[in-house]
Amino acid sequence: MTTPRPTTALSADEARRIALRAQGFLGTPDRKAGVRGTLRHLGAVQLDTISVLARSHELIPYARLGAVGRKTVESAYWEDRHAFEYWSHAACILPIEEWPHFAFRRRSYRNRPHWNHDLPDGTYDQVIKQLRSEGPLTATELGGAKKTSEWWDWSGTKVAVERALMYGEVVCVERRGWKRVYDLAERAVPEDLLHDRLDDTECLRRLVHLAGRSLGVGTRADIADYHRLKGEQVDSVIDESGLVPVTVEGWSKPAWADPAALETPPRGRHRTTLLSPFDSLIWERARTERIFGFTHRLEAYVPKPKRVYGYFAMPVLAGGHLVGRVDPAREGRTLVARQVTLDGPKAVPAVAQALVEAASWVDCTDVRVERVDAPELREPLIKELADL
Repeated sequence: MTTPRPTTALSADEARRIALRAQGFLGTPDRKAGVRGTLRHLGAVQLDTISVLARSHELIPYARLGAVGRKTVESAYWEDRHAFEYWSHAACILPIEEWPHFAFRRRSYRNRPHWNHDLPDGTYDQVIKQLRSEGPLTATELGGAKKTSEWWDWSGTKVAVERALMYGEVVCVERRGWKRVYDLAERAVPEDLLHDRLDDTECLRRLVHLAGRSLGVGTRADIADYHRLKGEQVDSVIDESGLVPVTVEGWSKPAWADPAALETPPRGRHRTTLLSPFDSLIWERARTERIFGFTHRLEAYVPKPKRVYGYFAMPVLAGGHLVGRVDPAREGRTLVARQVTLDGPKAVPAVAQALVEAASWVDCTDVRVERVDAPELREPLIKELADL
């Protein structure tokens, strides 16, 4: 691929602000569009099993819209066939209108020669038959998810329904107690969207465009990572994606931007909030370091003695910068800041505000601070919390 000569040069600060606006953190939030508008704006909301304050897919709209009700979040995703769950950046909630654009991935799964789990004869057809007559159902309701207590030791039923999900014959229509609820695609996807007619090029062109729009500006690796495409897939369609090449101060790699993001300078109110580690603003570590000068790693799967910032350390966004981290927990109606890392004294008011707002959202009446990495900032933080 020959990269066209960029016509726009962005400063590092301009790129950061464009990224913040594209992700919904700069400017007036679109409360009228609500959670569904946030999902469509981002193009993908990652799911994860960890729940500390709330699950990550709840934290995403909260970070942008404020204290939207958690039941409102769930109903916005799952009611009236507005979304579906599929493999994008990871397991993600996706806008239902993007169903046709994941045809390339469904075809890839159907053509996959090898799988990690064997599929017993007849099990796939039996699952489809049962869903047709009784669905929607969880894997447990279909006959059981596991053969033993081993994490990956799936039952034949679970293997079959997950294979059907990847093929697109079955859709996850909601999460019930964190279990996937499966139904046939013919019932779950609107008729006008239920097709695989788009070829791979059309699908990739759309997803690259969406990634660029959701990022505002990004490198080839940033754009590929958003929906976990291959670099060569991005290369094959970038010229027809509608994105334009730009240069960014301090970025060593070529970049592309959403032309709409370049039309007006990004201005407006900055959000102050705790961020899920799985938030699309920061889910790619190299990009987060490049844009914010902030190194972050999820330590939930790191042995406790080796953790630096805590089990589920949540970066704190304020004034368009990442100014600290909080590792939260809940004890009754108390939000516990088990470990707080602050980027200097100026970060204290913002971190206190983020903690108090998050506590209110999850129906906590108190905030208790345990450890602050800079001990001299512990009392100022506690005082700031008391004043809010």
